[in-house]
Amino acid sequence: MDNKKGILLESGTNELEIVGFGIGNNKFGINVIKVKEIINPVPVTIVPQAHKNVEGIIELRGEVLPVVNVATALGFPPSENEKQDKFIVAEFNQQKVVFHVHSVTQIHRISWGQIEKPSEMYQGIESQIIGVIKLNSEMILLLDFEKIVVEINPDSGINVQQVKKLGKRERSDKRIVAVEDSPLLRKLLHDTLSEAGFQYIEFFENGQDALNYLEGLIKEGKNIADHVQIVVTDIEMPQMDGHHLTKRIKTHKELSKLPVIIFSSLITNDLRHKGQMVGADAQVSKPEITELISLIDKYLL
Repeated sequence: MDNKKGILLESGTNELEIVGFGIGNNKFGINVIKVKEIINPVPVTIVPQAHKNVEGIIELRGEVLPVVNVATALGFPPSENEKQDKFIVAEFNQQKVVFHVHSVTQIHRISWGQIEKPSEMYQGIESQIIGVIKLNSEMILLLDFEKIVVEINPDSGINVQQVKKLGKRERSDKRIVAVEDSPLLRKLLHDTLSEAGFQYIEFFENGQDALNYLEGLIKEGKNIADHVQIVVTDIEMPQMDGHHLTKRIKTHKELSKLPVIIFSSLITNDLRHKGQMVGADAQVSKPEITELISLIDKYLL
């Protein structure tokens, strides 16, 4: 699996690989980049008064890791055949988590353009679905694993209190384009950036919508610098991911001077070079909101 990770997103190809897994009869997916390994279940030590979605902890190669029952987190019945169950060991947001699923199927290579954003008819701020993939007459749902973890441990998410420690600064006239597909994280970003003094934040759910907005300003004959001073983007998003958006901005004659900061759970030492290759000015791992604001200040103030 590690060999495959080197192929993806090297030049902002807008592609990804997902590990397909099952909960009951439903098909779900997780980005390969998040997956460290897949193992058979091992004995779990129950932790008293743990969150209802946490089965307990396991020791894996000297590390103590929490085990999250994905079926419980989604409100699904338990496994009917525990012999098929698998543990997906994942790493993102600078932490490792084990996700207990009912089965693992195969790896699919797809374009972010094949992933539809969930409809508002069934997607709200409490939903754990960030994308829908129609593949071989099946529907695979991409889960918001960051949200699942933040619900268990709110301190692992973006924290407004951290921003208050920075103190007030004059930022009100600066205009930010923020690109984030998760409704929960969009709200948290709005709250934290507003607390930091930024009043003009234009939010988009994916890279394609953000690029359409930026190119639309140019087509209208407007000076980009008057309407947008910086772009902050996630990586994992339906339609167009953050790496491809960054590449499109940095190779565009009239957009290339826009600073782009990638703010993602996928920023690790192993993957940082991918953002550098597409021209990102800076990269920050979620949930380091104070570092993000400091970098925004660096490029704007």
